[in-house]
Parts: sequence; structure tokens; C-alpha cells
Amino acid sequence: MTPSVEVTFLQDGAQPAERVAGELADFVGAAQRSLDIAIYDLNLKDGPADQLRAAIRAAAARGVAIRLLYNVDFPNPIPVPPPSQADTAFIASLGVSTKPVSGVPDLMHHKYIVRDAATDAATVWTGSTNWTNDSWTREENVIIKVPSTALAAEYAKNFGELWESGRVEGSGKYDLAGVPIAYQDSTAKAHVVFAPGRGRQMAHMIADRIGHARRRIRVCSPVITAGVVLGTLGDLTHTTYPDFKGVYDRTQMAEVLGQWRVDPHAGWKGPAFQAVSAALPFASKVTTPYTPTSVHDFMHAKVTVVDNTVFAGSYNLSHAGEDNAENLLALDSAPLADRFVAYIDAVFARYAASPVPAPK
Repeated sequence: MTPSVEVTFLQDGAQPAERVAGELADFVGAAQRSLDIAIYDLNLKDGPADQLRAAIRAAAARGVAIRLLYNVDFPNPIPVPPPSQADTAFIASLGVSTKPVSGVPDLMHHKYIVRDAATDAATVWTGSTNWTNDSWTREENVIIKVPSTALAAEYAKNFGELWESGRVEGSGKYDLAGVPIAYQDSTAKAHVVFAPGRGRQMAHMIADRIGHARRRIRVCSPVITAGVVLGTLGDLTHTTYPDFKGVYDRTQMAEVLGQWRVDPHAGWKGPAFQAVSAALPFASKVTTPYTPTSVHDFMHAKVTVVDNTVFAGSYNLSHAGEDNAENLLALDSAPLADRFVAYIDAVFARYAASPVPAPK
């Protein structure tokens, strides 16, 4: 049987960290030759830390070549994404080759693994999920595992750029063709785009699909700040638009709105977002404002579905994200899109029913 795409959906309070750690440990444990890991935030505690450490050490002991990139040096809290808090002592304890990538001025925001690249068993793990206990227990997140030698080669190319240069700037500057993948009993197509090299293209790809939607649109993102996406959503409000639901992080968007009020270049965005979020069916999660020691319960999933195409990965629908090291995976598959729509609809229903505090 041809290996199929696998998807895991995480919701606040719906699963223990040990379950996600076990899924990651199993993925690592299946490696035969290589693991290239690019992870924005790696800060695990207790049992999940032990599970991952044991899996990586065991793979290294079998002769698997392991390299790990992580983000460092971003000291100032910002609304999105919250700063990484990489546990360098834990990372050193893994006993594998590692390299920090400076998050100044732009973030190494990936959350992917390339397993056994250039083999018939090559598989990519990607999505929105950082490796922290809160990411696995208190946030909405998505994990996608795609068996594909061709797709793994594209991620391996991106990883190689970052590993060799140690810099976000200049990575991802190439155009890639879509590749066939399998989902259950059907054939699908996958296409990946990397920022910053093609960061501007990410927002335009999504906006173009939204603007030409025929049947359904789902938007799930911590924030919505990319101008072309805001403008396209604004256009929808003046038409008979397809079936629509959207979810965002209300706390983080409130912080963004505050920044826009004092930014003369973004003055139009605040009214635009407020008009769009009032006119279209949006739900929002009220989360805990970021501090290093607070619970990190963000609405963190980053998914857009238009008709039968899923856009997912590390990319928030943000202007700043276009300059980060990001990956956006487009998956064309009706049954796969149905699963993502069901997930977003469940998140929407949960937070549409939640009381929203009155503005202060």
C-alpha cells in the first residue's frame, strides 16, 4: 500500500502532552538514515522531554544522522508569534548536531522534520506545532505527516540552506512544482512554498484562492494582518460569498490593533480588520497575554481551506511572517479538505459560544 498523508489535530485541553510526545517519538524512531529538524520553539518538561530525548538518542545510536536547527536571540515580546524560549540545556543533552539561527531581525519559524530524505521512505512532518508542553495541551495546532520523496527533497533543500548559512535571509528563493501524494485511497497533490524567498507569494496565493472560491472558505489563524488577505476578505463582504467560517486569537489581534493605531503606515488595517471580523462569521479565542511564565494557550493553528485546497504550515496570515523562515504547504484533496473543515468548524463552534469580555 502507498503510505498516506496523516493529520493530527490538537485542541486546548483535549489531549495530554505525553500522547503528542509519543507520536513525535514514534516518528523519530522510524528513521533509518537521517533526521533534519527545524523547530522554532523547543522547551519541553518532565515526561514529554524524557520521551523525546530517549527517541533522539536511540536514533543517533542506530547511526541515524541527526541535525537540529532552532531559533534564538529574539528578546522582545511581540504579539505574533510569541518569542521562542529554546531550552539550550535540553538541546545539548540530545547529543546530536545542532545550530542556532538568529531570530533578529526575522524568525526561524519553521516546525518541520525531514526523515530519510532521498530514500523511498522519505517523509515530512510539518504544521503549526512547536515542541512545548503548552503547545501540545493548551493550544489549537495541526501536525501533518506527508510520505513523499519529492516533497522531502524540497524541504531538505530548504533545511540545507539554513544549516549552511545559519541565517534566515536569502532562504527559500525558488519556485517549485506540485508533486503527487496519497491520501487514503485517493491521489492528491502537494505544493510547498518557503519564505522569505517566496514570502510575498504566500499571502497572494491564499488571497487569490479566497477571491475565486466557489463553495467554501475556512480561515484559522492567530492573526490576520497580511494586507492582500485583509483586502480580499473585505471584498467578500460586498458580495454573496461562499460558505465561510473564520477563527483567530482575540488577545493577540487586540495587541496588533493597538500597534496599528500608532503606525502611520498601517492606519487602514485596523478599521479593515474590524469591518471584516464584524461582517463575516468569525469566532475568536480569548487567550492569556504572553509572559515567559504564563500559560501559553494561544489559538495557534494556521490553516486556510478554499474549496478542496488546504493551506497549512508555520505561516500566520501576517505581513511580518513574509520575512521569516516559514513554510506553507498547499494540499489539493477533497477528502483531506473535508477533515480540515470539520476541525475548523469544531474550533469555531467552541469559541463562537464563548463569552467575549467587553472592550476596556
